[in-house]
Amino acid sequence: MGEKIIESVTSIAVAIIGIAIIAVLVSKQANTAGVITGAGQALSTDIQAAVAPVTGGTFNFGGGASLPALGGS
Repeated sequence: MGEKIIESVTSIAVAIIGIAIIAVLVSKQANTAGVITGAGQALSTDIQAAVAPVTGGTFNFGGGASLPALGGS
């Protein structure tokens, strides 16, 4: 009986999330393109930071400390 309750609650939560996603995508006030563009830029920045030590590049963390290139001069 406990498993059925958990399954029911999970199904309801998934349905609510699905409806919210659809509402955001079809809303005239939603900035879907802006959200997708922002997510793409964030992913690009994360990849750039991750490969900086390997490629010899540097990555500046918000104008403060930077990650130096490794491997000598």
